[in-house]
Amino acid sequence: MPDLQPPPPAGSPVPETPSSSGLLRSSSVISAATMTSRLLGLIRDQVLAYLFGAGNAMDAFYVGFRIPNLMRDLFAEGAMSAAFVPTFTKRLTAEGRTQAWQLGNQLINALLIVTGLLVTIGIIFAAPLVMLFAGHFNEVPGKLELATTLTRIMLPFLSLVAIAAAFMGMLNSLQRFFTPALSPAMFNLAMIASGFALVPLMPSVGLPPIAGMAIGALIGGVGQVVLQWPALHHAGYRYRPILNLRDPGLREILRLMGPGILGLAAVQINLLVNTILATGEGTGAVSWLSYAFRLMYLPIGLFGVSIATAALPTLSRQAARENPEEMRQTISNGLRLMFMLNVPATLGLVTLASPIVALIFERGSFTSADTAATAAALMCYAPGLLGYSTVKIAVPSFFALRDSRTPALISVGSVVLNVALNLLLIRLMGYRGLALGTAIAALVNAAALLYLLQRRLGGLEGPRIAMAFVKISVASALMAWAAFGTEQWLATTWPGPGTWLQATRLGIAISAGLIVLATAARALRIEEFDDVRRWLLTQLHAR
Repeated sequence: MPDLQPPPPAGSPVPETPSSSGLLRSSSVISAATMTSRLLGLIRDQVLAYLFGAGNAMDAFYVGFRIPNLMRDLFAEGAMSAAFVPTFTKRLTAEGRTQAWQLGNQLINALLIVTGLLVTIGIIFAAPLVMLFAGHFNEVPGKLELATTLTRIMLPFLSLVAIAAAFMGMLNSLQRFFTPALSPAMFNLAMIASGFALVPLMPSVGLPPIAGMAIGALIGGVGQVVLQWPALHHAGYRYRPILNLRDPGLREILRLMGPGILGLAAVQINLLVNTILATGEGTGAVSWLSYAFRLMYLPIGLFGVSIATAALPTLSRQAARENPEEMRQTISNGLRLMFMLNVPATLGLVTLASPIVALIFERGSFTSADTAATAAALMCYAPGLLGYSTVKIAVPSFFALRDSRTPALISVGSVVLNVALNLLLIRLMGYRGLALGTAIAALVNAAALLYLLQRRLGGLEGPRIAMAFVKISVASALMAWAAFGTEQWLATTWPGPGTWLQATRLGIAISAGLIVLATAARALRIEEFDDVRRWLLTQLHAR
């Protein structure tokens, strides 16, 4: 595994990977681990849907977890990692591992202090905090109190995920991607196990069954830290309780993190806004939006985050050498690869939303009405997938340039736009308008970031990116047409609600779409498709 390779000598140069195939190799390692985690995440959501459906308990759980989950996404895939990796890489290259470990320890200790204070304040003021975010829950007896209890249980997750994110940043800087990308799987495993082991026990200790899932979230946070420790220890890291606020590296990280949190927070803040507004849309709206967002976010986690994580150390070194040409090529390669993977995913989610949701969730407490409502939300969320993935690549590029102010300002504008769109669309479309407003805001956010980034770097291979996007879109549209037509024909000629029957129909429809996609990509000579195809053939041949 990449995580167990012997470390290179301190200060030795790290090979660059600016090509599409090289970036794909790095991101494929992350995607393999992330795929495992995301699939476990789907199983986790299936357990939640089976046990609790989309009722009051599930609404309360999602509100209770929204605050720590917001911080998790910012830390684990956001501002802390994006601010830390360039600074840690610079310290590692210039001064060696000993000084780099010292910087890592100082960041961990600073995060423990800050998150410890936030957790304490959050637990004390949980009731008014939940009232602020979910005041409409007060209309259902016991729902607001349940959300408050769950919030208090899950808030310590902040400190755990902060440590896990610091470990992730150090390992990524050392070009060790697999274990950090796999660590979220521990969270999902703990939640799945809790659904079967803890949920039935909760009433016997005077707690509601859903509290078992909240406790499982904490256990999962511990697992994320524990999983990464051996790889980091093998690389030479040793924890030390040190903190020097005058350390220039630590100050640089904290300086970038402040506005950087805003720069990467747009998606999560917009999601929080959706949750607040959805609490007034009746029982189930919060859950429908949450289930749909999880499905939509799967391709982002697999491809957008994976490509961005693989590219960030390379971008940081290129920026440190003041080489904009290499940065342009790396960003262009990342964007085109992301389009090749996520444009088909977007159209696939739109055209096959209902059968996908039905196959994954419709059992136990999750009804056919919940399927229809969740699928409608998924169709509205899906157009924003490209925006979300682009932001994952663009914002760290600004961070590599030591510019966290620009994405922060764009993020603020995105949040304002999202709120305005949500307030307008919720009147026209109900809870679905919240999903569509968020998707539009994400696309605008991404477009603004790319425009400013290309100005900053003197171009981004714009014509090449645009041509790739057009070709990929044409091939993906043909894929979606084939998949949708096949699924509709099979649903008519081979009807039935059975899980295996649903899986077979959906599998055949997706296969038909992929065949058309491959044929169209070859006809249009889409080089990014060839990169993916060659890599897959290499992996199969190696096995």
